[in-house]
Parts: sequence; structure tokens; C-alpha cells
Amino acid sequence: MNDTSYPALTQQITRSLAPFRQSQKATMQGFGAMAQGSLADGAMSEKQKELIATAIAVSQRCAGCIGFHVKALKRLGATRAEFEEMLGVTVYMGGGPALMYAAEALQAWDQFDSPTSV
Repeated sequence: MNDTSYPALTQQITRSLAPFRQSQKATMQGFGAMAQGSLADGAMSEKQKELIATAIAVSQRCAGCIGFHVKALKRLGATRAEFEEMLGVTVYMGGGPALMYAAEALQAWDQFDSPTSV
């Protein structure tokens, strides 16, 4: 496991993308609208959709994505049992590489649980 601070990573990505959000307003507004629309409660809850998004983040090996989606799951009240069950399916489908990033996701989960996380 690495020494990534997922709360710090998500803050840094947000800061780094701020100028891009200004220079590419239409693109970023479109991306935001797509995210909002795809995650809205419907036949599936926002929490279920965030579990799917986190599974994809783990299988695609995207540390930033893991951070943002784990943070959202914590906000939505996901339980560790739900989180670990999702990781089990992710590892089943993604094999060894997904298992390595499941460890990263677990690290992020614990860090966003910390009272010092944002």
C-alpha cells in the first residue's frame, strides 16, 4: 500500500482543476450535468450508483476517482460491509490488479473515516 492521503489528493485535484474549470466552462458544466444526472436517485439509489462508480474506479486503477467516490459513499452513509462486498465483486471481475487497488480503496475508506479528513 502506498502513503497516499486520499483527503489531500481530492483537495489537490480540485485545486489543480480550478483553472481548467474556468478555461473550459462548457465542457466542465456538461461533465457536471452528466455526473448529476447519472447519479440521481431513480430505479437505483445514488448510493448504489456510487458503489458502481467506486468499483469502476478500482478496476480502472484511478486513485483520484477512488478518493472522490469513497468520499461520496461516506457522505451517503454506505456501510463498511456494503463497501467490502462491492470490493469483493470488483476483485472477482478484475483479478489481481483490482485486488491491489481494493487495498487502496480500503485505505481511502479509513482515511475519510478519520476526524481530520475533509
